[in-house]
Amino acid sequence: MATLQDIVRDLRVHADPKRAAFLQRFFKTAPGEYAHGDVLLGISVPTTRAVAIKYRGKLDLLAIEKLLQSKYHEERFLALILLVDFYDSDPQGTVTVYVNNITTAINNWDLVDVSAHKIVGRYFDDKPKDTLAQLAVSSSLWERRVAMIATYWYIRKRDCKTAIDIAELLVHDKHDLIQKAVGWMLREIGNRCSIKAERDFLDRHAKTMPRTMLRYAIEKFPTEIRKHYLHLKSYE
Repeated sequence: MATLQDIVRDLRVHADPKRAAFLQRFFKTAPGEYAHGDVLLGISVPTTRAVAIKYRGKLDLLAIEKLLQSKYHEERFLALILLVDFYDSDPQGTVTVYVNNITTAINNWDLVDVSAHKIVGRYFDDKPKDTLAQLAVSSSLWERRVAMIATYWYIRKRDCKTAIDIAELLVHDKHDLIQKAVGWMLREIGNRCSIKAERDFLDRHAKTMPRTMLRYAIEKFPTEIRKHYLHLKSYE
């Protein structure tokens, strides 16, 4: 088994201060922004994934959780890749670590998007979805995004019911990261499950849902259908 120090050393050797300065702005880490206080090393996603491949199966759950609690964004991203890989060994332990660390560690959109459906969505596949509904009404931005992105697991299996249910809870959310997540999942419902289910949702909500959410949802529609929904929105 590798040590946590081994993986941290192998990742940090790729740190790039110039890239980090750009990423600090990109990921909105300034005071008052949604990721205030996050610290980036300036390591690319492909490089982080390469390090994860090297250490796949070589860290236990306790070490992965400790890495997940790092102050460095890329180390948390790496931990989540390893946590996804660990799922088959201990589904209950994996989802427990995940849910317990959402608000403090899984606290940017890329961290949620790389992991929520593969851990939370997968775990609740054959279980009641009450936990997803609870996350969807949380005061935590990241718990709400996890709830929505988790449904991608079901959408990819051509089951859109849970995604529609969660979208109903979030359809008037005021944060743009939730609006984008809901719009994205609605678009995927149309692409992968049922265009009728997506359009039924839009017929109910297009007039009042946030414009960002609507634009994400209709992005792949033919021009005339996009115009139709944007026209409805103009009469809210």
